[in-house]
Amino acid sequence: MQKYGGTSVADPDRIKAVAEHIVATRRAGNDVVVVVSAMGKTTDELEALAHQVSSAPAAREMDMLLTSGERISIALLCMAIIDCGEHAVSYTGSQAGIVTDTTHRKAKIVDVRAERLRDALDGGAVVVVAGFQGVSTESDVTTLGRGGSDTTAVALAAALQAESCEIYTDVTGVFTADPRLVPDARRLDRLSYEEMLDMAATGSRVLALRSVEFARNHGVRVHVRSSFTWEPGTWVVEEDEAMEQAIISGVTHDTSEAKITLSHVPDRPGVAAKVFRALADEAVNVDMIVQNVSMADHTDISFTLPKEDLSRAKKVMEQLVEDVGASGFTPDEGIGRVSLVGAGMKTHPGVAATMFEVLAHEGVNIEMISTSSIRISCVVQEADVEKAVRALHAAFELDQPSKAQA
Repeated sequence: MQKYGGTSVADPDRIKAVAEHIVATRRAGNDVVVVVSAMGKTTDELEALAHQVSSAPAAREMDMLLTSGERISIALLCMAIIDCGEHAVSYTGSQAGIVTDTTHRKAKIVDVRAERLRDALDGGAVVVVAGFQGVSTESDVTTLGRGGSDTTAVALAAALQAESCEIYTDVTGVFTADPRLVPDARRLDRLSYEEMLDMAATGSRVLALRSVEFARNHGVRVHVRSSFTWEPGTWVVEEDEAMEQAIISGVTHDTSEAKITLSHVPDRPGVAAKVFRALADEAVNVDMIVQNVSMADHTDISFTLPKEDLSRAKKVMEQLVEDVGASGFTPDEGIGRVSLVGAGMKTHPGVAATMFEVLAHEGVNIEMISTSSIRISCVVQEADVEKAVRALHAAFELDQPSKAQA
């Protein structure tokens, strides 16, 4: 299974280079299934076009529009493969048997009916499938949301029991930090599914979160590689196969969230439930939540959410202030999140203390803290994110090859 992102097939020369690599893989004796994204910025251009004709494009029609980008890619790639002397056949998501729920723009895969793809493979063809799309249980075209082509590839790899799923992109793998912020960031050879999940959830853009979840749930070995250099990249595998096991594998950051604080909330049973049920009913995706210690039978509740959900959340909060008896709420769009991720945290105390000491030394104020067994996340002001990432990367010596842990 191979997946190529938009930058990998951005123009005719790139498509030809990808076709040659696919043909070489096929001639090495492998059955090959390929998932392709739309060329370059095609999806963004289609989105912009839609907003030129409609102030609020209908979700169903947006799905119909956006899926056309991948149809162009799969047809052109098949033409290039055939020109190289190998048989190839293209399929849209619906033709490939990718069945989703009925949610437009963010559909979830509920089934993969891959018989047609198996027949094509048995006939000796290279199979090329449009990423990012499927067909709903009500027979409508749907798209899978951000990173949907990664999810398509992993889902097909699981259904077809592929040896591995190669995700080709414009970077050479997963790094210890964003190389644009930290020039000496190091490429990681292996990560566990759990580490990659936490890195994807806290700001790493290399793999889509849902694709990693799918890979973990179905045991799909994922290999993140560059389609520009073709060199070996980063493997995402079961924990016992991820030999590196550093205390800290990486520092991630995210500046796409906002924070809301609901002030002076009565401290009684059911209030938090009412607040977060109202947000859920408006499809507001809440992330970190902190409730302060009660003072005089009142407390403050703070939570983070995507900036794109902020306008809906404000409307909910305006109603809730009166309903729950709070004194008001305060939105803050100027925050960022900095996280440490590493499986070695489970058995090595002191990581949190060191993180907090480093941030204090840099003059970075921590507004919220969230942890899991392999992650520590801190909400800070957005202006402090870059220096926090660099300082933490240096403090934990992530530019150095990992040492075997005792």
